[in-house]
Amino acid sequence: MNFILEGGPIFMVPLVLLLIVIVLLFVKGLKNNTDKNQKLINSLALFAFVFGVLGFVIGLLGALEDIAAMRGDIAPQVLAGGFKVGLLAPTFGMVIFLLGKLFTIILTWIKK
Repeated sequence: MNFILEGGPIFMVPLVLLLIVIVLLFVKGLKNNTDKNQKLINSLALFAFVFGVLGFVIGLLGALEDIAAMRGDIAPQVLAGGFKVGLLAPTFGMVIFLLGKLFTIILTWIKK
């Protein structure tokens, strides 16, 4: 759970909430499988991916602004650490997207 705080709670907490909603919709879909449920899972999964990428872009813009303001050499370790932290939100968004797609495939497969 440390990656949630490390990746920035502004983007990671909504992603966790989206994951919970997608899992709940999947469980609901196992009981009552409808097209609306599958479309909602797909839409939320795609939103999670794009939201994670948005977090990276906003973080990268802030980091580039800070680097430009320093007007000096920046250590490669600091830059690499910043990229690692910045990539946590899009990576988590991709995992949520893939889970949402997997859930949709399962629901499509078991649909009567």
